[in-house]
Amino acid sequence: MISPLFALMLTSLQSPPASTTPSLPNVLLLYADDLGWADLGVYGGEFYRTPRLDGLAGEGVRFTNAYANAPNCAPSRACLMTGTYSPRHGVYTVAPSSRGKTEDRRVLVPRTLRQIEPSTWTIAEALSAAGYRCATIGKWHLGDDPTEHGFDLNVGGTQQGHPKSYFSPYKNKNLSDGPTGEHLTERLTREAIKFIDEEGNRPFFLYLPYFSVHTPLQGRPDLVAEYRELRGKREGKLPKPAYAAMVQAMDESVGALLDHLDERELAENTLVIFTSDNGGHGKNTSMGPLRGSKGMLYEGGIREPLIVRWPGRIEAGRVSDEVVIGTDIFPTLLEAAGVEAPEDSVLDGVSLMTLLTEGGTLEREAIFWHFPAYLEAYSRKAGGWRTTPAGALRAGDYKLIEFFESGRLELYDLAQDIGEASDLSDELPEKRDELHALLRTWQERVGAPLPTEPNPEFAGEH
Repeated sequence: MISPLFALMLTSLQSPPASTTPSLPNVLLLYADDLGWADLGVYGGEFYRTPRLDGLAGEGVRFTNAYANAPNCAPSRACLMTGTYSPRHGVYTVAPSSRGKTEDRRVLVPRTLRQIEPSTWTIAEALSAAGYRCATIGKWHLGDDPTEHGFDLNVGGTQQGHPKSYFSPYKNKNLSDGPTGEHLTERLTREAIKFIDEEGNRPFFLYLPYFSVHTPLQGRPDLVAEYRELRGKREGKLPKPAYAAMVQAMDESVGALLDHLDERELAENTLVIFTSDNGGHGKNTSMGPLRGSKGMLYEGGIREPLIVRWPGRIEAGRVSDEVVIGTDIFPTLLEAAGVEAPEDSVLDGVSLMTLLTEGGTLEREAIFWHFPAYLEAYSRKAGGWRTTPAGALRAGDYKLIEFFESGRLELYDLAQDIGEASDLSDELPEKRDELHALLRTWQERVGAPLPTEPNPEFAGEH
């Protein structure tokens, strides 16, 4: 149930239907933060209540093999905005790349950028040139000013990777405080509705990167109480009530946006995309049956929900097992808007439009990841590292992970082993070597720095 305060805000924003339909489609790109692959009901979640996102999946295409470009926030967002893999834009991780104690790091790692360069071509710049008015409302995390990258409006976007509070006062220089009791997720939704209503007949690109469900865990009190009561009636290890409340609040906000598109008679001409930047935080939710979580190149750190709806253009209720990745969104939006990329531009993804509208398969050899960074474990009890510098690829059903410290390779058949429990690298050496050669060729092509130089301050044996 939507909070009374949020309902009052939405009522105040009601507008008459748009008088005409623009020739170009509107785009609503919803980007969650740290949402686990199995957090939505339609992806198997049994504890969280997500009826609106589940319903969105029933109205469009739901992907089962969709991936983020990195296992944490900033690099995934940079790949999404630029349509390129990390080695091309230099954002490899949430800075710094040399986490933890120096004496525990076996190799030297490359410095990561904290923002995309002003000269980098972005989705917003491409669509703005085509006549779109572009807004980013929520988490940016790629510099202090997204308006330098083609956006006409920025609400709440800074270099900040998570909110200081989910309740006003927000202490966010690009978001004014709201009334007492206002929840951040609902506020961003209200700002998004305001932006939609200001557009008139001009097509819009609305990038809505919710801060939810990133820490701090601060759910609406009414929902927290409901989930606390629900958890008390069930057995076994269950998610934290505050986290569950944040998932549901985001679902409600998505529902409010979809309802508003209906009220404005804009739904049929609006391409809606929902996905997330990386896997869920391992201490807050379960990625099962996937292995790993945020910060790892195992499936739990990079496999994501992806739902796409465009009434009249995309058949409702379809499920696609095609392997897709965040860099595919940029070329997809270009094709949807009829925009051609400049001849000197580089896009690493492929357009999904034909796949979305007609079905079929994509013709590409593999998708890739490059994460040359260290991340500490969630706790000391879990050991020293959540991950050490690594790269990976997925080609068909096979996935190869290379750990740069030692050169160790791990090979998995995801069709038979979605939980990555059985390493086939010794059992299938020819496939292992074939994919490793493919990964090395890609690394050379994109200029990926390989962190193999020993760290002279490492305390152990090389």
